[in-house]
Amino acid sequence: MIIWKRPLDIDSINQFSSHTLVSRLGIKITEAGDDYLEGTMPVDERTVQPYRLLHGGASCVLAESLGSIAASFCIDTNEFMAVGQHIEATHLRSATKGEVRGRAKAIYIGKSSQTWRIEIFNDEGKMICDSKIIMAV
Repeated sequence: MIIWKRPLDIDSINQFSSHTLVSRLGIKITEAGDDYLEGTMPVDERTVQPYRLLHGGASCVLAESLGSIAASFCIDTNEFMAVGQHIEATHLRSATKGEVRGRAKAIYIGKSSQTWRIEIFNDEGKMICDSKIIMAV
């Protein structure tokens, strides 16, 4: 079932995010399906902590970015805005190189709130972070 209220144009989404935290961290939207949105983020000097492991906060930025962008395509943005209200993340393992890939899928889409689950995987396809965000509409 298609959940989007308007077409998702990946190039336009990435261009819209230029000159923001999203672009500064190298986050790129890469794929959209009928009910999910995916994006990647490099594991490099912008996103690691001093031990050279992917910073947990960077994983949260990727998760919130994917959830926020996805949520905005489930509402009429001429009338409403979706903003993050609560995020939680469970860090399962580390990433030290390459890039990570996140996938956002809706758990609940309501009139005044939405809940999204974002799973983040390393280059080997192993889940490194399991996150949930609640969006206020």
